[in-house]
Amino acid sequence: IKLREEPLNSPTSKLLKRTMDILISGLFLCTMYPFVLLFVGIGNKITGNEGPLYFRQARTGYNGKVFKIYKFRSMKVNKEADRIQATKDDPRKTPFGDFLRKSSIDELPQFINVFLGNMSVIGPRPHMEYHTEVYRSLIGDYMVRHLVKPGITGWAQTNGCRGETKTVEEMANRVEHDIWYIENWSPILDIEIFFKTIWQVMPGRDKQAY
Repeated sequence: IKLREEPLNSPTSKLLKRTMDILISGLFLCTMYPFVLLFVGIGNKITGNEGPLYFRQARTGYNGKVFKIYKFRSMKVNKEADRIQATKDDPRKTPFGDFLRKSSIDELPQFINVFLGNMSVIGPRPHMEYHTEVYRSLIGDYMVRHLVKPGITGWAQTNGCRGETKTVEEMANRVEHDIWYIENWSPILDIEIFFKTIWQVMPGRDKQAY
């Protein structure tokens, strides 16, 4: 008995998706990423941002396993980083970090996660462990979103479900989009999401990135 269609259960589909992940992440890391790294390093130095260049945080991944996600640091070192989402006027953000978040540059180190194999370019966004524990008891199908590898971007994010989730209903809507992606995955869908994301992060278009 199958409760839902899961196209990525196919070994062929898994191999295809992993091959594309390696090619895309490897190409990006070997070409553009060194320049991004240099830009962020200089930006942090000029603006006096303190703390390590990279921010590493435990997130829930494939099959509920925990992994460390990489991001460029955009906030001051704080004790609430693993529990509280960033808000529009979050006092924890640094001025340069605010720019990194609004431009989504802070997410680019996740191509390292993709290359290592604990993330995919496209998939449900990985949530903090704390949020997984909270929402799994509030939203019935919440853990279904972990049946595929988490992604740098996903169907939910290209359909308006991005940024802070202020209510359970907002999170449930995001989960609904994630499950739709799992049940309707195809290489064409991944390509569509990839290009929608590029369009979405163009300057001045994304009002939910903060």
